[in-house]
Amino acid sequence: MAIVLEGGCSVSRMNDGHSVRNGSMLIWNQIGRDTGAQAISLRLLEFEHGVSPVIQNREADEVFYFLEQIEGVSKASETCLVHIDGKTYEVGSQTGLYLRPDQTMLVENRNIAPVFFVSVQCPVTTTGEVAPAATSSTPAPAFSGVRLADKAAIPTADRWYRVLVDDEVGSQQVTQFVGSIPPGRAPDHFHQYEEVLFILRGQGRMWAGKTTTSIGPGSCIYLPKGQVHCVENTGTEELRLLGVFYPAGSPSIRYEV
Repeated sequence: MAIVLEGGCSVSRMNDGHSVRNGSMLIWNQIGRDTGAQAISLRLLEFEHGVSPVIQNREADEVFYFLEQIEGVSKASETCLVHIDGKTYEVGSQTGLYLRPDQTMLVENRNIAPVFFVSVQCPVTTTGEVAPAATSSTPAPAFSGVRLADKAAIPTADRWYRVLVDDEVGSQQVTQFVGSIPPGRAPDHFHQYEEVLFILRGQGRMWAGKTTTSIGPGSCIYLPKGQVHCVENTGTEELRLLGVFYPAGSPSIRYEV
C-alpha cells in the first residue's frame, strides 16, 4: 500500500498491489490519476518468456527504462529484443527508450528469467483525457534508445545526473534521467514540474515537507508540482534513482526554500 506524505507525495513498492495480466506481460500500476497524479503515470512492466502484446499510445509520450537486477527481486534478465514499428533492436538493461505517439512496440524475451521495464506516460490533462502531443518539424528517429553508459555524467553540486530521453531523441514534452545522490541530505527544494522517481539502488528516506518514509530499491515516488521535498541517502554508498518529469526541462533546475 502506498504511503502518502505531505502535499500528496506518495511512496509505494514496485510490486505493491495486484498485477494485471495481458498475455506474457504483467502490469503493476503504481502512479496515475487514481492515486492523485495530474499529468503523469508510472507502472512496472514484467515480460515473461515470449513476445509481448502490442504497446501503443495514440497521443501520449511514453518512456521506458530497462531495469538492471533490482535488490530483492528474483533473477531478472538483462537483454531482450524490442520491435518498434516492425523493426527489431537488441537492447540491454540500463537503457532508456522513447516511444512516440502512435508508434507500436513489442518486447521479446528469449530468456527464462523475466525482463522488467519502468514505463512512464504523459501528459494526461486534469479532465482525464490524453492531451495532444507536441509536434516538431524535425523527424524523430525510428528507434530512440539511449544507453546509460553512453551518456556523460553532468555534475551538479555533490551529485551527478545523466539525461537519457529529451528533445535530442524527439520528445518535446518529457525528460528521463538517472541521478546519483551521495550519503547525506540535500537542502529542501521544489520543482515547477510533476515528477516520478524509481529507486534503482541504495537506501534512504523520502522527505516531503516535515513528513518522511524510508525508500530503497524498487520504491516508486510521486512528487506533485511545487511540493517541497528532498531525497536523503542514509547509506554509505550512492543512492541511484530514475527520474521522469513533465513538462520537460533540466534536472538541475530546482528552487530551494
